[in-house]
Amino acid sequence: MPPRSRQLRAFDFLRKQTRWVGPTVYFCALGGFTYLFGLPTARDRAISWILLGLLAFSLTDLRRLGRGLVYDWAPFIAILFFYDILRGRADKMLFSAYTWPQLHADRWLAAGQVPTVWLQTHLWHGAEQIRWYDYALWFVYLTHFFATLLVAAFLWALRPKRFRRYTASVVTLAMLGFVTYALFPAVPPWMASEQGNLPPLQRIISIVWEHIPVSAMSPLFERGVHYSNNVAAMPSLHAAYAMLIAIFFWKVSRWYWRIPLAIYPLVMGLALVYTAEHYVVDVFAGWIYAAVAYLIVVQVADRFARRAEHKRLVASIREPLPEEPVAAEELEADLIG
Repeated sequence: MPPRSRQLRAFDFLRKQTRWVGPTVYFCALGGFTYLFGLPTARDRAISWILLGLLAFSLTDLRRLGRGLVYDWAPFIAILFFYDILRGRADKMLFSAYTWPQLHADRWLAAGQVPTVWLQTHLWHGAEQIRWYDYALWFVYLTHFFATLLVAAFLWALRPKRFRRYTASVVTLAMLGFVTYALFPAVPPWMASEQGNLPPLQRIISIVWEHIPVSAMSPLFERGVHYSNNVAAMPSLHAAYAMLIAIFFWKVSRWYWRIPLAIYPLVMGLALVYTAEHYVVDVFAGWIYAAVAYLIVVQVADRFARRAEHKRLVASIREPLPEEPVAAEELEADLIG
């Protein structure tokens, strides 16, 4: 076999091995990190592991990865971090937190009951008797902190044309949420309970986490550059991002994929209300915000696409047509005649 052929075969073998070695090392490292330090739910950790995952799955196409990090991911990540900083300070910008509008709205929706109080009265059995559905709803709640980024990574890797529309929808939704948090800081059920405006409620997420064999969840409740703004409750972005994922994939999904897409926002809403993180009206508002953000991006993107297509069409019409060659006999006749 010629040396050139041997080199090509060796290169092809190495490339095939790299395709599975990179992901294997990545998942082992992620598992070890989770065991030692807990789930990477904080924004900076989640993004770091997402980018490492993209690297592990792109070892055979590092050029595309480099371009993607600069042109696709860097702006997206920068905007999300900027949003986190603003969100952590939104409750101090304009108004003090509102307690009663969302509480009265929930009572009106549930015919005088507060759904969170009713759910915890009938389903919560205390920290020493955690049921299977407590763990299930805890996990659904937790998916908020990585599902949005995982979907972005999936689209970037496999559906790059849809990646920018999705990230634009995420950013638009975040900005709409921030404006509302600044204008209408809202007390969630667990805080209303602490203030004596509701019967005793438990913040179930943190209680369940104590029974999970991983590290503490303090990054979820930090201020500033992480996630916590205790009165950033209206709308619920947990509910909003779950609905955005469902809306975004609905038209392009087969019927059997639409079942989990429909269930996910509903179960997320149940988890948020049951665990006293949000009122029902917060969840409904989040769903509406998701639809509005998606429609804004679709309308703007379609308008730009139509303009670009119109410009290409006009340019093609204005191009001069190539002149047809004139036969020598015709040219001679014109000169004589």
